[in-house]
Amino acid sequence: MKARQRTVRLELAEPLRISRSTMAARDAVWLTVEHAGQYGHGEAVTSGYYGLDTATLQRLLHEAGQDLARFADPESALSALCEEEYGHHRPAAVRAAVESALLDLRGKRAGLPLHRLLDAATTRQFAATARTVGIVPVERAAAQARCLADSGFSIIKIKAGAQDPEDDVERVRAVRAAAPTARLLLDPNGAWTVPQARELLPRFADLTVEAVEQPIAPGDPEALARLAERSPLPVIADEDAVDHEDVRRLAGRVRGVNVKLAKCGGVHAALRIASLIEGSGTELMLGCLTASTLGLAPAVHLVGRARWIDLDGHLLLAHDPWTGIGGTDGVVRTSGRPGLGVRRRTTAAAGAEGIEGAAGAGGEEHREDLA
Repeated sequence: MKARQRTVRLELAEPLRISRSTMAARDAVWLTVEHAGQYGHGEAVTSGYYGLDTATLQRLLHEAGQDLARFADPESALSALCEEEYGHHRPAAVRAAVESALLDLRGKRAGLPLHRLLDAATTRQFAATARTVGIVPVERAAAQARCLADSGFSIIKIKAGAQDPEDDVERVRAVRAAAPTARLLLDPNGAWTVPQARELLPRFADLTVEAVEQPIAPGDPEALARLAERSPLPVIADEDAVDHEDVRRLAGRVRGVNVKLAKCGGVHAALRIASLIEGSGTELMLGCLTASTLGLAPAVHLVGRARWIDLDGHLLLAHDPWTGIGGTDGVVRTSGRPGLGVRRRTTAAAGAEGIEGAAGAGGEEHREDLA
């Protein structure tokens, strides 16, 4: 097998402010794996939180691509990856991108979409996704919520963790008034102290917030579990639930765990976590980083296994270079095409520099060798 990579800039439609940072753009590194004239694709994105800058991702994906040359086909590489004989020393985001490319290629070779390769043919392959409202002025939050509700979004996730917690309360109140029938999720990204969370959570419960993600700073999962036991709102662990061992410690003690493929290591790692929490009282949330459709597509094939779906990272972009999972109407869905089921947009539509092989304005990319 051969592997190549390409780096593109993903600009957000508007800066996204959360409690610990504001993001306007990030780089994506695309990995393309080729075997017998067919191609599979995966994506990893930069993340300051996870310590992955552009140069680091490029180096690690280059090394991973070189290692793939020792495998005869994608099936043998996937087997080694699932058995943790290959790549376990690399960051989760890199493992997830490599696995994505291999699964995409394997699906195309078999003529099957990814969910059928995963024996998930009987589960639903579409789901309502949350759409994020960042830490913005109250009036802006209300306008965004009204627009989202009018567009078909039934779940709205509100970022919290403003310097003054009263701002968070007013923002949620405004969103609730603007979208009275929407399901609301709250995400402070670990911004509150335990005493603050104990004081604030009942107030958000009164505003009919459905659940809260990682209300307190990560690093003390016992404190999170104790808070969850007394919380009037279901608590979902995110930053404290990185991998299988983290989730094992929290299973049955929090209402949910937010599984992001770039955080846990990919599709098969996510499935192992789903099996671990089954029957424990802890349910699965599928989350994402801000990324293109290519980066989110593997998770969309898992939506039938989750209680909460938060796969809107591609919807935050000014221009998404890929297409195939929908979402603009509030619902993400698989396309039914083999592999991940995604396609490249044209250069003009994608708006990303350095992307080659466009089919012309308004069309779709038909060349598979994109790296």
